[in-house]
Amino acid sequence: MDLQDARQSLEQMLRELDSATSTLEGEGAGDSGELSHIDQHPGDTASELQDADEQNALLAASAQQRAEVEAALARIEDGSYGTCVDCGQPIPDARLEVRPEAARCVSDQERYEAANS
Repeated sequence: MDLQDARQSLEQMLRELDSATSTLEGEGAGDSGELSHIDQHPGDTASELQDADEQNALLAASAQQRAEVEAALARIEDGSYGTCVDCGQPIPDARLEVRPEAARCVSDQERYEAANS
C-alpha cells in the first residue's frame, strides 16, 4: 500500500474518531440527565445505566482505535509500516487497505486476540 494513501486514510480515521467522540461527549455520554434517581421507577434507572454503559463502551472503543491509528502513523514515520510487529513479515496490501491501522498479519492478530480475550 502506498504510504501517502495510508497516511491520508489514517488521518481521515482520526478526524472521524475525534468527531464521533466529540459528539458523544457533547451529548453527555455516560452521564445521567437526572438530578436525582429517588423518584424514578427502577426500570427507568436500569435503562439509564445500560445506556451509560453502552456509551462508555463506545468511548473506550474509540479511544482504543485512536491509539491504534496513532501507532500506525508512528510506524509510517519510523519506516516499519506494513510489517507485522510480531513476526516481521510484510502485512498484505489487501489487509492494509481494509485496516490501515493493522499492526499484525492475520495469523498473528488471531493469536494476539486469543491471548488477550
